[in-house]
Amino acid sequence: MIRGRTVAGAAFGAMVLLGCLAPAAHAAQCGSSPAGFEAWKREFSAEAQGKGIGQTAISALMQTNYASATIAADRGQRSFSLSLDQFLAKRGATTIVAKGRQLKNSQAALFASIQQRYGVPPGPLIAIWGMETGFGSQRGNQNMLSSIATLAYDCRRPEFFTDQLYAALKLIDRGTLSGATRGSMHGEVGQTQFMPKNILAYGTGNLEVAANALNSTANFLKAHGWRAGAGYQPGEPNFAAIEAWNAAGVYQKAIALMGRQIDEGGAAASR
Repeated sequence: MIRGRTVAGAAFGAMVLLGCLAPAAHAAQCGSSPAGFEAWKREFSAEAQGKGIGQTAISALMQTNYASATIAADRGQRSFSLSLDQFLAKRGATTIVAKGRQLKNSQAALFASIQQRYGVPPGPLIAIWGMETGFGSQRGNQNMLSSIATLAYDCRRPEFFTDQLYAALKLIDRGTLSGATRGSMHGEVGQTQFMPKNILAYGTGNLEVAANALNSTANFLKAHGWRAGAGYQPGEPNFAAIEAWNAAGVYQKAIALMGRQIDEGGAAASR
C-alpha cells in the first residue's frame, strides 16, 4: 500500500508579465505527526468538495481522528520479509488448509456458482479468505475512514492513500460505507479485506457477508486476467492475478500453495 496527495495547478494571468502572480491553489500538506492533521483535514475537505464529494462524506472526514495504531502498523510490517516456510508457519497455513477443505465441502454450491461465473476454483479464494481474516473471525476493529485519512495525510505513501480516501468518501456518499465502518489497520474491510478503490471497481454487495466477499474476490481475479482452467502456481498463467491481489511475493506464493492444497485435498500446507 502507498499514499498520496492531490496537486492543484496554479493559474497565471496576463499580469504575470508585470510580475504579479495569481495566488496558487495548494494541495493539503502531508505530515509525519498528529500535529498537522486537523489543518490537513480542513484543506483536504475543501479540495474534496471542489471535486464533487458530498456533505455526508465531508462531515464524516472531519470527524476522523489521527490513527496512531495505523501508523505504527504501517511502519512495522515485517512478516513479508520472512521465508516462505516461516511465513506459512506464522500465518497458520496448516489450519487454514484444514478449515478450507471443510468449507469447500460444506459450501460446495456457493463455490460451484462462483467458479461457473468467474472461472476461479475454490482453493485460492478460500486461501485468501483464511489468510486475510481467518474466515471472517478477524476483520479488524479500526475506524476505516480514520485509518485511510491518516495514511493519506502521512508523507510516507500519500498518493496511494489519497486515491483510497477519495474512493472511501464516494462510498460513504453512496451509503455503501459510513464514517463508523470498522476495518483493519490500513482501512481494509470485509471478509476478504477490500480497499475502497477495489470495492468501487469489483465489489458485489455487502462485503461483510462471506458470499459477497468471495464473489467480489473472484471478480477481482477475473478482471486481472484469471483464465478458467489454467494453473495458478508460480510460472503458470493465473499466478499474475494473485500477484495483483497482494504485492508481497511471499504472500503470493503462500496463497498459491494453500490454494492447491485445498483444491487437491492435501492434508497440510507443505512445499
